[in-house]
Amino acid sequence: MVVRTSPSPSTVLADLRDTPPLVQCITNAVVTNFTANALLALGASPAMCDIPGEAGLFAGIAGGVLVNLGTPTAEQRDAAREAVAAGTPWVLDPVAVGALPVRTALAHELLQARPAIVRGNASEILALAGAGAGGRGVDSTDSPEAALDAARALSVRTGGTVAVSGPVDLIVDADRVARVSGGSVLLTRVTGGGCALGAAMAALLAVTDGFTAATTASAIWAVASERAEAASSGPGSFAVAFLDALAAIVPADLDGRVAA
Repeated sequence: MVVRTSPSPSTVLADLRDTPPLVQCITNAVVTNFTANALLALGASPAMCDIPGEAGLFAGIAGGVLVNLGTPTAEQRDAAREAVAAGTPWVLDPVAVGALPVRTALAHELLQARPAIVRGNASEILALAGAGAGGRGVDSTDSPEAALDAARALSVRTGGTVAVSGPVDLIVDADRVARVSGGSVLLTRVTGGGCALGAAMAALLAVTDGFTAATTASAIWAVASERAEAASSGPGSFAVAFLDALAAIVPADLDGRVAA
């Protein structure tokens, strides 16, 4: 039996800060600003390049690519197809798949391009794997542990990693499972918390493999959101404090945050 080892989250965060990577984000209109600011705070360089004719070219020079299906206009759908064909490691965030036909069809089409990471809530992952009908819009009605088998099936299908967000994040590939607990419920009260997490995973793909990128990003989000909650009085101040916490995190803060 071959036991695979990965660099620690602390090492990976240090590598990202040393790079810093260029990250292409094809993401939804609701979260563009927050996502860009979260990447900047973390130490990456964001670019929201989602125009057909440019998206593929830009993906070719980026270190990681995010494709988020939150507002999949016709132009964004074509840009996503171009970007994933460039060969750069990329993240698929299948927002609200299952009940909505356009994005669901696109998500299944894009899966054929083998994302390095699929990141979503439990209901989205279940729907994408054909084991559920989706959640209530963008909100999950299932727990991450309920999506474990579906996540593993998707991982085998894509050859990559599947990250299921929830009270305890679940990160799965064909033969490994990791869990990241903690974090603040206020992340669910701010538009873009999960979408920016997918962007962070894309940034980390520039310096490590998919499984380690997903676990490291989840650990960063847990630490930063806990610190932001302690420094805030509600969702508005939390959003600002979260960006500050991302910028203040040091590699040693991630020690012990990932469990099997």
